Formats: sequence, C-alpha cells, structure tokens
Amino acid sequence: PLKISYSIASIAALPAGKSDNDSDLWDRIRSGFKLPESDPRLTRIHEQSFTRNPVQIERITERGQPYLFHIVEEVERRGMPMEIALLPMIESAFNPQANSPMKASGIWQFMPATGKVYGLQQNAWYDGRRDILQATNAALDYLQKLYGMFGDWELALAAYNCGEGCVGRAQTRGAGSSYAAIKLPNETRNYVPKLIAVRNIIQDPQRFGVNLAHLPNEPYF
Repeated sequence: PLKISYSIASIAALPAGKSDNDSDLWDRIRSGFKLPESDPRLTRIHEQSFTRNPVQIERITERGQPYLFHIVEEVERRGMPMEIALLPMIESAFNPQANSPMKASGIWQFMPATGKVYGLQQNAWYDGRRDILQATNAALDYLQKLYGMFGDWELALAAYNCGEGCVGRAQTRGAGSSYAAIKLPNETRNYVPKLIAVRNIIQDPQRFGVNLAHLPNEPYF
C-alpha cells in the first residue's frame, strides 16, 4: 500500500501536460520543423545518398547527442525553425574538430573572419569556433541576421553557405528573388535540399531504414 500511494503521489507531482513523448528529444525536434521542400528532385537525391548507408546517419546523430539538447533549447528560445538544429549534421557531422579545406572549423564551420565578427576568439590556445556554447550562439546570431536581411529562411541558409553578397547578387541577376528562382553556386543550390533530406529522415526514420537511438530530452552538460 505504501508503494502504491507513493507512485500516485509522484504522478500527481508531474508538471501539467507531461507525456511520455516529452522524454524524447527527437519528438521535440520534429514538432518544430517548419521549412518547405522547394526542390523535391534534389531532396530525393540527398535522401538516397544519406540512406545508402543508414549507419552513417546513426553515427552522426550519436556524435551529436552531447550537443543537441543545448542547440534545440537555443533554437526554440529564438523561435527559429527546428531544422536549424540539424545544420551541424551537414556542416561537420557534429565533429567539433572538423576543418574544411577553406579553413572553416567547428560544428558550425565558421570561417576565421566570420567567426571574429561574431565574437569567436581565435589564438594559439583557444578557438571559439570549436567551443560548442560560443559557436552555437554565434551561428544562431548570424542566421538571424541573415533572415533579417532576406526575410526568408531558405535564403538565409543559402547565405550562411555562400555569403550574403552571393545571394544578394543572385537576386539581382535572377528573374525572381526566392530561393527556387535564383541561380546559385552548385554547392549552395544543394545545401538547403541536403538539410531538408536530413529533416525528412529524422521526421520518419523507419521509412528510410534508419534506427535512431532514444535521445533524452534533458541537458547532457
């Protein structure tokens, strides 16, 4: 009887609206998806590329486990599309030590100059681009600035990849100003569909033969 009474008291003490789904960060991430699928053809190509070896996605998400809760908290707090929390999957595979041939670094792949503009110190002992907290704050600040410039998240993401000048010039030359209408470098043209492909896989992993491990909806650090 004591055990039963204690269990009932514990259940009554849970916050209102608490459900089993609240314990899974993946469900929280899925509930915040907002971006459209502007280029289905390229999205299908990247879905196939990612799921040709499902273990690849599983390893990337496992590597991201220590960081995802913090990123999700920040993206949600700022009211941004939750797809942005998945951006490090295509930027760096959630590897804080990732370096590109162009000298971009960290999970958000900041170039040295852009990192400095957004307050990421870089010296012989410390590189803020590899600091999860600092780099996440800087990346979201940058993306919000880009959204303020273009008024569209697809264009903001394109500018994150190739620069605001690149997107601005493409709008000037193009027949329209939307992401689908402007002519962009090949890497940037594939950038948003690649993110949407990852989003679709996370949205319905079973359909793609991917096994996502349970991700606790709680701080890792």
